[in-house]
Amino acid sequence: MKIARTSGEIEFDKKSVITVGTFDGVHLGHQEILKVINSIKENKGLRSVIVTFDPHPQIVLKNKDRDIKILSTIDEKTEIFKSYNIDLVYIINFTKEFSQTSAEDFYKKYLIDKIGITDLVLGYDHMFGKNREGNFDLLSGISEKYLFTVDKINEFTLNGEHISSTKIRNLLLSGEIEKANEMLGREYTISGIVTEGFKRGRELGFPTANIIPDSEFKLIPKIGIYTVRAEIENETYGGMMSIGHNPTVSDTDDLKIEVNIFDFEKDIYGKKITVKFISYIREEEKFESIENLISAMNEDKRKSQNKLIK
Repeated sequence: MKIARTSGEIEFDKKSVITVGTFDGVHLGHQEILKVINSIKENKGLRSVIVTFDPHPQIVLKNKDRDIKILSTIDEKTEIFKSYNIDLVYIINFTKEFSQTSAEDFYKKYLIDKIGITDLVLGYDHMFGKNREGNFDLLSGISEKYLFTVDKINEFTLNGEHISSTKIRNLLLSGEIEKANEMLGREYTISGIVTEGFKRGRELGFPTANIIPDSEFKLIPKIGIYTVRAEIENETYGGMMSIGHNPTVSDTDDLKIEVNIFDFEKDIYGKKITVKFISYIREEEKFESIENLISAMNEDKRKSQNKLIK
């Protein structure tokens, strides 16, 4: 899979099937679009192309009253795209200036002239361009003018329920991890670098890896305790994660993201770790004593180990 960040890195090929979108989370609805692209690619002998944006448009155009958080970084998205054997991912640098581009100018300049296009595949609710003017009525006129086909994908539902990135964000923020994972089609993940903490977990018999996420805009799930899997240097381990303030042993308001990896003793400071969320165990709690905290952590570990076996 080729990744291009400038139009100069793209080889023009009229025989291309393209989709355009932010694809935050690359959830089951997005995956249906990727499946359709692959089907058209195979049937017509085309090159498959994804056009996406970085940073996420909502980060650039953010409302001051709204805290914008993303489900997937651009690196996470491209890794998922690779699994669908996409030929080319064109990542456009999204700026306020770019946001003023009209829908027709965008499709003409970036897709028709730079990439080449035979088929355009879009989700049922696609809107693009200045003032979100690029709806399907407009695209039908553009496609007739420039001789390409527009394929509209019907809404994808899970057990009759609409799937969207917004809905998944809300599920994660309310601790409904398993339902969020269902809609994503995989476990929600956070990746980052392991940093040195206060080592209070080690003193309690539960050493933890403190994580700084790769992106400051990455959505952090609800405060509490979770069952997780941790990937380090291509190895996967079971564990449990705490997101919160450690109120029993700390008086700081800083949010901490810490994972206790089961049966693990390696020094991983400075290394990359990816944590996959499996389930939510309980709320964060301030215990009356250290002994009560340790007892609760032992119970958290037991529940997590049972969950990981299933």
